[in-house]
Amino acid sequence: MNKKIIVAIALVVVVGAAVAGGAFWYMSKGAHAEETSADGKKAAKKEEKKKEGPPKYMTVDKVIIMLKRQPGDTSSHYMSADLVITTDEKTEKQAKEHLPMLRSVAVRTLSDLTMATAQTMTIDQFAEALNKAFDEAYEHEGLDKPFTDVMIGKLIIE
Repeated sequence: MNKKIIVAIALVVVVGAAVAGGAFWYMSKGAHAEETSADGKKAAKKEEKKKEGPPKYMTVDKVIIMLKRQPGDTSSHYMSADLVITTDEKTEKQAKEHLPMLRSVAVRTLSDLTMATAQTMTIDQFAEALNKAFDEAYEHEGLDKPFTDVMIGKLIIE
């Protein structure tokens, strides 16, 4: 009778391990599929951009912003930024037509910053904040964004 109990326990352990392994495999496959589909979408966008030709760069010169004052500030602080947008030949004309909107969104986004915040931000953080603001603005307007990326060409904070 002891052999039957030991064999039964061993069988339960093996079946339990198989079920746990199968569950782990299934869960990791689902997560990997999501990552793969997200990576696949990014790769498809990059491939699509490659087909459209070399990138074009346009500047939005001298965006001047008055930074938000903090309590106790006695002087005004300003920021000047030159923005560079990445587009292609196909959407270059539309991007040029949208330059006033880009300037407006940049001013609205950056004018919310205080001097202390602006001084601690990196160029990448400024670019990320602007890209997010442009994505939201175009989504709100229901328009396709005629550029892929916004970069900071020059930044002066006084």
